[in-house]
Amino acid sequence: MHSARLDRRVRREAQALVREARTALRGPLASRRRTAELDAAAQAAERALHARDDQAVRRALPTLDALVDELVPRPTRSATRELVQSVGSAIIIALALRTLVVAAFKIPSASMYPTVEVNDHIFVNKLIYGLGVPAMTGKLGDWRKPQRGEVIVFLQPCLSDVDYIKRVIATEGQSVEVRCNVVYVDDQPVAHQLIAGDTCSYDNRNDDGPWIPTACSEYAESVDGHTYHTFHDPDRPRRDAALVRDGALSQSDLNDFPRLNGLREPPSCKNQHGAESVSSPNQLPGEIVETKPGASACELQLHYVVPPGHVFVMGDNRANSRDSRVWGSVPIENIRGKAMFIWLSYRDWSAIRWPRIGSLIH
Repeated sequence: MHSARLDRRVRREAQALVREARTALRGPLASRRRTAELDAAAQAAERALHARDDQAVRRALPTLDALVDELVPRPTRSATRELVQSVGSAIIIALALRTLVVAAFKIPSASMYPTVEVNDHIFVNKLIYGLGVPAMTGKLGDWRKPQRGEVIVFLQPCLSDVDYIKRVIATEGQSVEVRCNVVYVDDQPVAHQLIAGDTCSYDNRNDDGPWIPTACSEYAESVDGHTYHTFHDPDRPRRDAALVRDGALSQSDLNDFPRLNGLREPPSCKNQHGAESVSSPNQLPGEIVETKPGASACELQLHYVVPPGHVFVMGDNRANSRDSRVWGSVPIENIRGKAMFIWLSYRDWSAIRWPRIGSLIH
């Protein structure tokens, strides 16, 4: 049985070589002498095949195989085929990178001005904090935790299918308090400096509506080696000056946190300020701690403690951002990655913001 299968295989190979030789002989070959050799070898194999003489086929096969290999040009891959294969490989690599390493996001709102603007398109490093795996708690390859000052993209804990971008203000176990627009973490103020008061403005846009000029004040903040700019309401410089002059303010600011009036419950998806209560299976509420009852408006008196496995985030546009002050801390497993740089930016498609393209996100 084994010998019979081997004979059939030898005959099939001889038939294929004869076909190649005959095809080549119909075209021009470089040497008449070699043409005659190839023709003679093909005829010998054909006679053996016609006579069903397997021994003769085996004898003729090596010579025919060597001549076909030497004289018959093998078909090369076409340029089109090579291009298609190259493009296909590039697409596969790009999809793998997008799935495992980077992701692209479009900025829809003004909550992170001036760091990123409406219609900025950014790339996000998905690996730096570990890779999120569906139906898995935590992250695969938990390289390091998010750090204060970093800009992250995450699934909003109260809207499980919506991505947000904010800056990490505090990490698990730290306390957060905002009084008269100054952010305190573990009772220490975040360093800040006025950059622009009356000259600060930006264009805001909701969905596809008109661009609306909006007044602001601009400050620079520094946290753990990260220096970035923030926008506040236009009256903050005036309040800052009054605080320096008088040593106190009579009223707290609308954007202070935690709020001094109303129920003193930690912000969470179940207890959002000014929004409907929703459930979030993996969000912990944190804790509100009173430290100095009856203190003046700008003094430390009531702070929020970030729960384990969470980070507290805020938008850089402090007066125009719904963030952890409203709906609580972000579970680390919700974080998609760290914002890297802007790869495309436009006011609309007829007005590309060329200077912003390629800018790193600090």
